Amino acid sequence: MATIVLAHGAWSAAWAWKKMRPLLAAAGHEFFSPTYTGLGERSHLANHEVDLTTHINDVAAVLDCEDLKDVTLIGHSYGGMVATGVTDKARRRVARVIYLDAFVPRDGESLFDLVGPQAAETMRGKAMGEGAGWRIPPSTMPPDTAPQDVTWATPRRRSQPIRTFEQKLRLASREPPPPRAYIYAKRSGPGDVFRQFADRAKGEAGWKCYEIDASHNPHITCPQDLMALLGKIMAET
Repeated sequence: MATIVLAHGAWSAAWAWKKMRPLLAAAGHEFFSPTYTGLGERSHLANHEVDLTTHINDVAAVLDCEDLKDVTLIGHSYGGMVATGVTDKARRRVARVIYLDAFVPRDGESLFDLVGPQAAETMRGKAMGEGAGWRIPPSTMPPDTAPQDVTWATPRRRSQPIRTFEQKLRLASREPPPPRAYIYAKRSGPGDVFRQFADRAKGEAGWKCYEIDASHNPHITCPQDLMALLGKIMAET
């Protein structure tokens, strides 16, 4: 049994893990899935000042207020930025971190740094054209997403405050990181930015690396397979 806390992806929210909740509960895990400020059911709080620190504080506050210990922290996609910051801020509460097809920043890096200048410029342009300069419209869902899942997810996705991608992460803790695992989604599309983090993890101490035969959102497209893999990882780390 584990206490699991989610740092979800961009444009997303707790709702996106709806298929995973009964699976996690059936396995006896306690699952917390806080939604970031400005997204999902908290989209009414969106404003141009919301940044990466805001989202780190959103998740860290759950660990603190719920007095959670020995936490398995899952960071999906952009959530890897958040999970890294939460681990730094609340190191003694985190037992392990699982990066699910996620960004793994080093100190001083932003998401825009990690996706590269061309992708960053494209998103800035969309924010200027469609989001009053500070809201980045949702990206396209993976092509193998079932039509009914696209219909379900699309109206729930929200624009991402641009400062969450612009702000550079600043790490302060001098404690070593907890055990970390990386799950690489093998059905990557054009412009895959996550292979670099899987490859880097393979060459660094303190990591275990895994793959899943899925596209970027296995919590939506193949929840049973993801559940099985998460169980394996938690047994091995």
